[in-house]
Amino acid sequence: MEIISLLWGTVLLRPYVFIFLAFYLAIAILNMGVVRSLCFTGLAYLVAFLCEYSSTRNGFPFGFYTYIDTTRDQELWISNVPFMDSLSFSFLIYVSYTLSLLLWAPLLKKGLDIRLGDIQPLKHSVRVIVSASILCMLLDVIIDPAAFLGDRWFLGKIYFYREEGEYFHIPLTNFAGWLFVAGVALSIFALLDRWLDTKIPFQPRYQLPAQALLGPGIYFGVLIFNLAVTFYIGEVLLGILGTLISLGIYCLALFRVKQAHH
Repeated sequence: MEIISLLWGTVLLRPYVFIFLAFYLAIAILNMGVVRSLCFTGLAYLVAFLCEYSSTRNGFPFGFYTYIDTTRDQELWISNVPFMDSLSFSFLIYVSYTLSLLLWAPLLKKGLDIRLGDIQPLKHSVRVIVSASILCMLLDVIIDPAAFLGDRWFLGKIYFYREEGEYFHIPLTNFAGWLFVAGVALSIFALLDRWLDTKIPFQPRYQLPAQALLGPGIYFGVLIFNLAVTFYIGEVLLGILGTLISLGIYCLALFRVKQAHH
């Protein structure tokens, strides 16, 4: 009962995380079915948790940092890591992956209806995984500086680094860590997905209009949310830099969609 109470507390304390998580699960299930979606979520969480567990002890791969356990009696923690923190990696990595697919896959376009063509040959290719990992890292370039200042908005002060970071209090090793976690999670999932293809091939039952844009839409939704927080707390320079990064990614995606076949 205590675990259930802490899980419910996690939802109440971080509702925005679970809103993004719910949208992610709906989109992932549409794109690859329930089994693969649950496998991806569990795998990404496990990789992220192990890396966070390691980093809070020896600095690999994010750099040395410590979570402040003021919410331990309000939300679920696994060892010294808040459950929601590692869980958020699952949807952040996945929406980065969907945006990477949008950039590399053949697109089918009919008016505003944009769908992916045949992604089988490249869905787990090196270029898709590397691009997704970079896109995920760029998300964190905008997320983490705002999260570090959580005491100035409703997140609260949840962690600190042992040493002052180079980028708005965040060490560059942190961004390398995000690149590493996304790459490892996507690479392991590629092996698992290939095995699942031999056992339970996925046949989509439903196709929504503009389905190829749903995951990237969540990606940009996360960016907009964090940029809004950044400007709200008065970090104008950080907000401007984040906006420029976001606009660069958006223009890349827009150019790719404009080039889609009719």
